[in-house]
Amino acid sequence: MELKIKEELIRLFESHFGEEMTAFELLPASGSYREYCRIKSANHQAIGAFNADIRENKAFLSFTNHFYSLGLPVPEIFRANENQTCYIQEDLGNLTLFDYLSKTREREGFSDKIVQVYKRVLHELPKIQIIAGKEIDYSQCYPRAAFDKQSMLWDLNYFKYYFLKLAKIPFDEQALEDDFETFTNYLLQADSEFFLYRDFQSRNIMLIDNKVAFIDYQGGRKGPLQYDLASLLYDAKADIPQHVRNELLDFYLDELEKFQPIEREQFKAYFSGYVLIRIMQAMGAYGFRGFYEKKAHFLKSIPFALDNLAYLLKNHTIPVQLNELFSVLKAVSESSYLREIGNQGEELTIRICSFSYKKGLPEDPSGNGGGYIFDCRAIHNPGRYDEYKQLTGKDQGVIDFLESRSEMADFLKHVFALVDQSVTTYQKRGFTNLSVSFGCTGGQHRSVYAAEQMAKHLRNNFDVQVVLSHREQDF
Repeated sequence: MELKIKEELIRLFESHFGEEMTAFELLPASGSYREYCRIKSANHQAIGAFNADIRENKAFLSFTNHFYSLGLPVPEIFRANENQTCYIQEDLGNLTLFDYLSKTREREGFSDKIVQVYKRVLHELPKIQIIAGKEIDYSQCYPRAAFDKQSMLWDLNYFKYYFLKLAKIPFDEQALEDDFETFTNYLLQADSEFFLYRDFQSRNIMLIDNKVAFIDYQGGRKGPLQYDLASLLYDAKADIPQHVRNELLDFYLDELEKFQPIEREQFKAYFSGYVLIRIMQAMGAYGFRGFYEKKAHFLKSIPFALDNLAYLLKNHTIPVQLNELFSVLKAVSESSYLREIGNQGEELTIRICSFSYKKGLPEDPSGNGGGYIFDCRAIHNPGRYDEYKQLTGKDQGVIDFLESRSEMADFLKHVFALVDQSVTTYQKRGFTNLSVSFGCTGGQHRSVYAAEQMAKHLRNNFDVQVVLSHREQDF
């Protein structure tokens, strides 16, 4: 983040809260060009955002203010600068639905706990689509005001050119174009007078204080109810079991009927169509990022999408003839080449460890040697103070100390840049192991905090396996 942007965000924070900043933390980069930070003072904290795309910012700010005025669970906007490139918003924490899903599933499978969280999300979704959608200012939408025929054809051609052609799936181009025309005409018959979130998936849903909240709806526009539901339930990496999808679909329809009457079978027929176009849009993205940009980790999502596609082809309720499209999709779902590409190569495992220099350097269980060892002993040590001596770098008191009274943020900024460079290269070359260790005097405060932040950064930014250990705390 450039210095002038950082200064502008701090200015907005201090002018709004009337307190001097005590901590500034850059947040992990997302898939967009937006930059985020967490800013703290003695009694307040907030998320700062910078985005050079002013039209996108205007859409987000307009939608957020509208949602917030209706009591919907979105971040409050505290202040934006005059040209609307920077703004300060409520801090909703770090736990996304995807993070919760991944951690809970590791321990207990796709348990009822996860299902109940999804039901909380689906309880809120009709409020956004229907209540908020009635009076929202669609003139602020960017890049389009509605999920119309042009939007659909963009998604379908994205799939054709960046997935089918790059995956070498043969097709009759004119017959496929004719089916695209028939398919879009059918989808456009669904009622589309609602707010469409556009990217309603598990990484854009936050969990805070046992409640759900929503972010990243700046691409919203007018559209059908089915699309966002398809985005959530057929999110490839979430890999929701099909019987759970069916249960959640019926739960959503029960919630929807509290707002308006619906014809369930007709809704489900359109739902099949919107699941299909959403899967094709996602596969286009996997093809562009994986085949075209050579980012191999995007190809790992393909097997999940193929499984979803195979199920849909057998169970869809789309009432129009799409012979060439379904023939092509059947070839995609049965392609051994695509499954081999999606499963090829071992995932990069990054072992992160905190340790005490007094007890020697950590071992590398992979046997590869190398990696990084970072010395945290130059960072101001909370262990010198009695109130922190019995705590570790995972405790909030120590976290606040290191973020407000030490040089840790600048230290980690450089660490992240070095490690990111290695991770990117290791993934391109098919390497399977990297070690990153943090040492301090006792292996209790600074190294533990740094290791925790490194693990969070890598999980948020790379498709890697992270193994985190605190040598002096875990044994």
